[in-house]
Amino acid sequence: MKKISVLIPCYNEQENVEAISKAVLETLTRDLPQYDYELVFIDNDSTDDTRPILRRLCAENPKIKAIFNARNFGQFNSPYYGMLQVTGDCVIEMVADFQDPVDMIPKYVKAWEEGYKIVIGIKTSSKENKIMYALRSFYYKTIKKLSDVEQIEHFTGSGLYDRDFIEVLRNLDDPTPFLRGIVAELGYKRKEIPYEQPKRRAGKTHNNFYRLYDAAMLSVTSYTKAGLRLATFVGAISAFLSMVVAIVYLVMKLIWWDRFPAGMAPMLIGMLFLGSVQIFFIGMVGEYVLSINQRVMHRPLVVEEERLNFEEK
Repeated sequence: MKKISVLIPCYNEQENVEAISKAVLETLTRDLPQYDYELVFIDNDSTDDTRPILRRLCAENPKIKAIFNARNFGQFNSPYYGMLQVTGDCVIEMVADFQDPVDMIPKYVKAWEEGYKIVIGIKTSSKENKIMYALRSFYYKTIKKLSDVEQIEHFTGSGLYDRDFIEVLRNLDDPTPFLRGIVAELGYKRKEIPYEQPKRRAGKTHNNFYRLYDAAMLSVTSYTKAGLRLATFVGAISAFLSMVVAIVYLVMKLIWWDRFPAGMAPMLIGMLFLGSVQIFFIGMVGEYVLSINQRVMHRPLVVEEERLNFEEK
């Protein structure tokens, strides 16, 4: 009997973990009774009652498992690590807040049985804030144009991954993994299933500006050379324009020596402009250096504090 693992990363989801657990188990037992299954939560150091609820769920059902991280290891490391810990023939990753519809599970499994080792959900529309959805669309299209490898628009990571692909992730040994890019760059032939993203069931989203910026920079520094190339081009163009302006000012001063006061304003404006350009691209280069630094240090993806209902190794 094949085994399906469902992985749900969570952080401060006390209002959702029990409901998502019930919904997933109902779907598995009703629509996919021919499969064995496990439901694995990986908690990223929640500060609310998420962990007590998970302890109770694990005590009530041995097929529900939990991994408790020692601290918050970020929105990318924790799910990636969880995918490496499951024991099923495939793993389905989805969020705890119901924004990845539970009824996608049978669709994922059907495509998997057709031979696809990767089956992913693609948002075609969303009931979230329209401005945020538009900004995300702009971001995806921009990254797609700038990237050296294929990028998948409106793919959040939710989908089904075969055991063979999990072994690819395991051998990759990347301390700063970006699953969305890895699926596009290294994944097998995949099937994309469209869906409308519903609103969050309960609680508040944890995706603030910093988290969204972090995700954007990780994709930029991992899969594009655009930032460094743009720095080179803008620097060259700025140097050329500065030289042209300097020559023009010199010629005008020589021709109209007494009538052409050069003044300090053009010099200050030019210095401020070039200084701003330099600071911006120093920051951009710093993002690339930070990405390299994280990979060179090669720290573990996650440090576990505790795991429940897993067999002893």
